[in-house]
Amino acid sequence: MPTRAFPFPPAPRLDLEPEYRRLQQEEPVSRVRLPYGEEAWLVTRHADVRTVLTDPRFSRAAAVGRDVPRVAAEDFSAGIVAMDPPEHTRVRSVCRTAFTARTVARLRARATGIATELAGDALAAGTFDAVEDFALPFTLKMICELLGVPFADREHFRHWAEAGLAATAISEEERWSATAAMWDYIAALVAERERRPREDLISAMLTARGTVSHDELVMLVMTILVAGHETTSTQLPNFLYVLLADRDRFADLVADPALIPTAVEELMRYVPLESGGTSPRYATADVELSGVLVEAGSPVVPASVIANRDPAVFADPDRLALARDPNPHLGFGLGAHFCLGAPLARLELRVALEVLTSVAPDLRLVGESGIDWKTGMLVRGPSRLTLTA
Repeated sequence: MPTRAFPFPPAPRLDLEPEYRRLQQEEPVSRVRLPYGEEAWLVTRHADVRTVLTDPRFSRAAAVGRDVPRVAAEDFSAGIVAMDPPEHTRVRSVCRTAFTARTVARLRARATGIATELAGDALAAGTFDAVEDFALPFTLKMICELLGVPFADREHFRHWAEAGLAATAISEEERWSATAAMWDYIAALVAERERRPREDLISAMLTARGTVSHDELVMLVMTILVAGHETTSTQLPNFLYVLLADRDRFADLVADPALIPTAVEELMRYVPLESGGTSPRYATADVELSGVLVEAGSPVVPASVIANRDPAVFADPDRLALARDPNPHLGFGLGAHFCLGAPLARLELRVALEVLTSVAPDLRLVGESGIDWKTGMLVRGPSRLTLTA
């Protein structure tokens, strides 16, 4: 079996790399070599990706101390993302009430207010950047208010978050420097909340910390701060690009806002956010996937972006069907590491589309000249998306 270089050469815009489809059809469990680390198995079918994400025989903790397959020279996986149950459950439990559907629903009015204000300011300018003028400030303000992080410091942790999701966009020294600066900032914030609790998530986590150590709590807050805005602030412009590149899609949501909840799920399935596969898991026992024996000790990279286009699960998988239901996509992961902030992300994405389709029904792309795309990052999307109403 040949070993291929991975990630594959990037496709333009938000297209899927064609090699994914060929492998899913002909070689669903294949050997790959990432820029750093040992060789791995790449799995591309929905059923196999589900197994890797949910079966306890595949471990994130087993990656600790290994030469993990990765796109950057250093392995920055740490904290909760490098744990398995029951340790993972112990740490995650301190914020179990923060991102429940009920708790997040109470944030809807605030989210609508923030989005409406930002959209009004952006539209008043005539032409605006959906990234800088809407998506980033919207998601940053939401996560800052939830955690209790000063919004005035947003430029600092925006930089730190981007560094955390960089693949080749910055040097390893810059990544280490950003990580250290973020650690010091969050550690000081946690210490301040220990002295003077407030009505925010950090204070609630301190109350519920149980056996979670100070360092584990700091790392958890860092993870939430990064994941709580960076991915959603990338996905929202992605969604707008997809909806406006074929403007009938946006018009469908304007005509029928009740479509927005299923549209968000379908866009989560359809848009390939990850540029290099999900974090590898290590097999702790021999497991057969699509007829291939994955031996114990082998790293496996689950490719959710193509699993979300598996024709065995999704009819006409390369078509965006805004009313698709059911929709068992893997856009938020699955299993123990299912995205903690999924309810918040869903709320923000739905509210953003509700507001924009309501106040800007004639919204459109300025053109390809008004779009710049991210490079050297673990997520794909526009760094600039110019819109006009």
